[in-house]
Amino acid sequence: MNRLSTDTRIGVIGSGGFTRFSVEAFLKVSGTKISGVFDINPQNSKSFSDKFGCKVFSSEEKLLEDTETDLIYIATPPFLHFLQSKQALLSGKHVICEKPAALKAEEVKELISIAHEKKLLYAVNLMQRYNPLFSNVKRVIEEKFLGEFLHGYFENYASDENLDEKHWMWDESKSGGIFIEHAVHFFDLFEGWFGKGDVIASQKIMKEGVEHNIWPEVQAICNYGNRLVNFYHGFHQADRMDRQEIKLVFETGEIILFEWVPSRLLLKGLVTNENMKAIADLFPEGELEIVKSFIGKDKEYRSHFVDRQADQKIVLEVGNNDLKSTIYQQLLTDMMLDQIQWIKNNNHERRINQYNGLHSLKMAEKAERLAIKL
Repeated sequence: MNRLSTDTRIGVIGSGGFTRFSVEAFLKVSGTKISGVFDINPQNSKSFSDKFGCKVFSSEEKLLEDTETDLIYIATPPFLHFLQSKQALLSGKHVICEKPAALKAEEVKELISIAHEKKLLYAVNLMQRYNPLFSNVKRVIEEKFLGEFLHGYFENYASDENLDEKHWMWDESKSGGIFIEHAVHFFDLFEGWFGKGDVIASQKIMKEGVEHNIWPEVQAICNYGNRLVNFYHGFHQADRMDRQEIKLVFETGEIILFEWVPSRLLLKGLVTNENMKAIADLFPEGELEIVKSFIGKDKEYRSHFVDRQADQKIVLEVGNNDLKSTIYQQLLTDMMLDQIQWIKNNNHERRINQYNGLHSLKMAEKAERLAIKL
C-alpha cells in the first residue's frame, strides 16, 4: 500500500455504462489508474479494457488477488454489494461501492467493522454532498437567511424507458425496491442539511396489468426535528421527460432545486439588505432580481407568529440544467479525491464516510417496512 504515495490503482467489478461514466471521472484525479476489470459478461470486460487499457480478470477472486490493485470499485446490482464488498475488504482492498451499501443495515455494520479492523477505506458513492449547491443551501439553512426551515419535498419523476418488466430493478430481492436502491441518495442529502431524520409513514403503488409484481411508485413522509419532508419517487416517464425537483420552504422564503443531481437553483424571499448581500455573496454567479423594495411601514410584516421587517423581495436564479452531466462527473471526481486523501492520511475528514451508507439504508429499510401497499 505504500505505492499510494504516488498512485492509486483501482480494480472494477461490474463494467456497465454507468461504470464507464464514473471511471472517466475517477481518472481525472491525479495518479489514479485502472488496474483491471471483472464483469460477469466477458464482452463487457473486453470493451471496458479496450477503452481504459487495463487487464481483464476471469473472476472476482483473481482480481482481488491482484497485488497491483489498491482499491475496488463495485458497480453491480445491489444484492451483490454486501458479499463483494466483504470479500474485497477481507482481501485487504479499500472499497468504494455504488449505492445502496447492501440490502440490510446489519450487513453494512459488518462491513464497517471489517474495514475498521483492517484500517481500510469503506465508502458508498453518495456523491450529492460534493455539489456546491448542497454546501450553499446548507449555509442558507444554518445562517437562517430565510428564517427557520418549515417543510420540504423531493419529487422524482424518473424514466423507466430502459427498464423492461424483467429488469433486476423490479425484483426487490435483487434491488431492495426503490427506497433502498434509489431513495438512499436523498435520505443522505437531507440528513446533510437537517441532521438525522425518521420515517413516520410510507406507501408504495403496484403497477397494474403486468405479469410480475412491480412497484414503480413509492412515497415517504419523514420528520427532521419536527419538520416534515415528503419524498416521492415514480419511475414511469420517457427519458426526455425525466425530471426532479426539491423544494425547501422557510419562514420568509423558499429554495427550489432542479434535477436529481441539482444543477439549477431558484431562491425567493423577503429579506433585509444585510441578508440580500449575504445571499448575493453566496451565489456570485447568480442573477438576483429585486422584485419589490419596501420603505417605512411597508417593511413590516408577520409570518410564523413573528413580527418581521424586509427591505426587499428578491428572486435569485443560478445554474444550468444542461450542465447536469458535467456537474455529475465533477461530483464523482471530487468524491474519489476525498476518499483517496483519507487513504493517504487517515486524519483527513471525509465529506462522505462509512456511516453515510449505513444511515441512509436504515431510513430506506424503515420506509420499506412501514410502506402501505396500494
